[in-house]
Formats: sequence, structure tokens, C-alpha cells
Amino acid sequence: MTVPPLALAGALAMTSSVVLLGWALLSRPSAAIAQARDNLVRGIDLHTPESRRRGSGLAGLARGLTPSGTVARLDRLAATAGRPAAWPIPKLVAAKLVLAVIAGLLGAIFVAGRPGTLTVLMAVVVTLVAYYVPELLLKSRGQERQQAIQLELADTLDQMTIAVEAGLGFESAMARAGRNGKGPLAEELVRTLQDIAVGQPRRDAYLALADRTGVTDLRRFIRAVVQADAYGVSIADVLRTQAQEMRLKRRQRAEEKAMQIPVKVIFPLILCILPTLFIVLLGPAVMDIIGVFSR
Repeated sequence: MTVPPLALAGALAMTSSVVLLGWALLSRPSAAIAQARDNLVRGIDLHTPESRRRGSGLAGLARGLTPSGTVARLDRLAATAGRPAAWPIPKLVAAKLVLAVIAGLLGAIFVAGRPGTLTVLMAVVVTLVAYYVPELLLKSRGQERQQAIQLELADTLDQMTIAVEAGLGFESAMARAGRNGKGPLAEELVRTLQDIAVGQPRRDAYLALADRTGVTDLRRFIRAVVQADAYGVSIADVLRTQAQEMRLKRRQRAEEKAMQIPVKVIFPLILCILPTLFIVLLGPAVMDIIGVFSR
């Protein structure tokens, strides 16, 4: 049995793409080297023209084929997601390219087998979706992290308020909240204190915290802290006021979601539950009416 050349080429291309994708996503240095490198370069943009010229292999090729705006957008999304160690920017760029190539090759094979306008359109759409899959996953993780920070903010501010009223300074209260917490907000507080410890001005470290997370409530709190530090306002009063406001907003968001439930239930009720209910209740009566008029 002779294998068609097109099918053979498609199989070889798909196999090589899968191998490249596995290498791009799973290859990594030793744990100690990776952790030391991440601690040194976390949050620093190393994508200079010199580093691009030094790039080699699949990551360098993917970086050369990817627009700079896309890389900058991935960097912002990675910062919002907490810069996960398993998803560095070079691997994300390589994954986008490899997934698009795989989807494009499969789409080309499908179009060659069944040519047509609809088939070509489907192949193009699938290729575009595959190209944006890593970006969508990273954005989803960032949104989950933002929601977690938003939920933890009120309780964290309460802890900091108690610590400040007990006699601790603002940074000491932040350090205690960071040590006692376990979520993403505690990690961000610890990183902010580390930035201050290595010499970054406090105002810049606070503003960087707001920019990294992208949470509106946290950004308002940071602005209030910066203004209190600039004008000499009591930080305990600021913390107490902000904690009350965050609790009120959290309760209002919960009430808003509760009020949205009846609206969301309408569509499955109309499309799924009511037709079945009508069939069960009115079915026997309709059958009896049909039987009476058919005699």
C-alpha cells in the first residue's frame, strides 16, 4: 500500500512540531540554577537587542518572529499572574509559535482533503485560536490572582491596622501580614519589602506593587498610603479607613453577585426546565385531545 506524499509530509511535520513543543514546554535547567536565576532577574526586562542577538534555538527563532508588542503584552500578563516560574516569557513565545505551526499544518492537511471556503475559514480560525491559547491561559491565571488579592485585601488591612495600633511601624506591620499570610497578596507584600531592603525608595516600591497586581482596590490603598507618607497623616487612621472601605466593597460585590443569580437562572429555566415541565404536564392532555378529535 502506497502512502500519499501529502499525508506522509503532514505526519512528519506534525511529529516534529509535537517534539519541538514538548522541548519548549518541558525542557528546563536544574532546580537550583532555575531558582537562582529567577530570584536575580524576577521583574527585570532582559530582552535587550544584545540578548536577542545572543538568542539561539527555538526560543531565539520564536523571539525573532514575534512582534515586540506581543512580547511586551506577555510580560505585562506574566507580571499580573505573579511571574510563574513554569511559564517564562521565552517558553510562552515558543509555545505560541509551535501551537500556531501545528494548527496551521493540520488545517492545511484538512483543506487539502476537503477544499472549500468554509474549510479554509475554519483552518484560519483554529490557527489563530491556537496562537493565542498560551496568552489566554496566562490572562486567566492573572485574573484568578487578582480576584484572590481582592478577597484577601480587607483581612490583610485589618491585620495591619491591629499591628500598627499595637505600636509597630507600617513596614513592620506589612512584614507581619506577609509572614502570616499564604496567598498572592502576602507574596506581593514580601516582595515589596525586599525591594525596599535592596535600596528602592518606598514610594517607588509601593507604586510598583500597585502596577504589578493591577487590582483597583489595592491601587487606591497604595495611593492613600503614599499621600499619608507625603503629608504626615497618621497611618493608623488611613489603615482603619481603608479596611472599613474594603470590607464594605467586598460586601457590596457579594450582594451584586447574589442579585445577578435570578437573571442568570432565567436562560436555563426557559431553555431547559420549562419545555420539559410542559411536556410532562401537558403531554397526556394533548394526547387525550388528539384521541378525541381523531375518532
